[in-house]
Amino acid sequence: MASDHMAVSSNFLRVAWMPRRCGRSAAEAPATKADDSALQWLLLLIPVTAFGLGTWQVQRRKWKLRLIAELESRVMAEPIPLPADPVELKNLEYRPVTVRGHFDHSKELHMMPRTMVDPAREAREAGRISSSTESGAFVVTPFHCTDLGVTILVNRGFVPRNKVKPEARQKGQVEGEVDLTGVVRLTETRKPFVPENNPERNHWHYRDLEAMARTTGADPIFIDADFKSTVPGGPIGGQTRVTLRNEHMQYIITWYGLCAATSYMWLKKFLRWTPGM
Repeated sequence: MASDHMAVSSNFLRVAWMPRRCGRSAAEAPATKADDSALQWLLLLIPVTAFGLGTWQVQRRKWKLRLIAELESRVMAEPIPLPADPVELKNLEYRPVTVRGHFDHSKELHMMPRTMVDPAREAREAGRISSSTESGAFVVTPFHCTDLGVTILVNRGFVPRNKVKPEARQKGQVEGEVDLTGVVRLTETRKPFVPENNPERNHWHYRDLEAMARTTGADPIFIDADFKSTVPGGPIGGQTRVTLRNEHMQYIITWYGLCAATSYMWLKKFLRWTPGM
C-alpha cells in the first residue's frame, strides 16, 4: 500500500509540475521574441548610420574640391594693388597683389624647417619612398610700402640650411626700391605637434602674424613673393602652396566599408532564406 501511495503521489507531482512548466515557457516565448525583434532593429541602425555618414562625406568631398579649385583659380588671377584696409585683406587670402617699396633686411625672420615648393620635382618623385628634398627656411623680411606708408611682411622664399644666415647670401639682399607681386596670406594657428615659435632664436614654425609684427615693428600683413622676385644668390620665391586638408575619400571608404560589413552580418543573422524561393 505504501508503495502504491508513493507511486500515486509521484504521478500526481509529475502531472502537477508539467502544466506549470509548459505555462512558463509559453509566457516567456513572446518576451524572448520581442527582445530579439528589438535587438534586430537596434543593430540595423549601425549599417544605416554608417551609410548616412559615408554619403555625408561624399558631399563634403565635393565641397572641398570646389573650394580647392576656387583657391587655385584665385592664385592665378590678375594681381591688384595691396588694399590699405586690413579688413578687406581677410577676404583676399591667396589673391595676388602688387606693392612698391624697400626691404629692411636687419629684421628678417626665419620660418623653419621648410622644404622648397617645386611642383616639377614633386611630380617626378610622386610615389617614391625616398626623396631628394632639401631642408632649409623661408626668409620673411619687413617691407616698407612707399605708396601705402605701412610696413608689411614678405616671405621672400626658400633658402637651404647653409644659406639661412644673411651673411651667407649678401648678393641676394636686395637694396633700394623695388616692385613686388605676391600672394596674400593670413595668420595661422599652431597645429598639433608643431613646436611653439621661438622669437628669441628667430625660429618660427608657423605663421603667427601678430607675434611677427610685434617682433619686427611691422603691420600684421603678410604676402608670399612670387617666383619672379627671385634674384641671384637670394631666396627662391613662389613658395605658396594651396593646401586644404582633404581626407574625405578615406572617410568615405571607411564608412561605406563599415556599412557593407555590418549589413552582411545583419542579413546573415536575422534573415532566414527559404530554399527554392
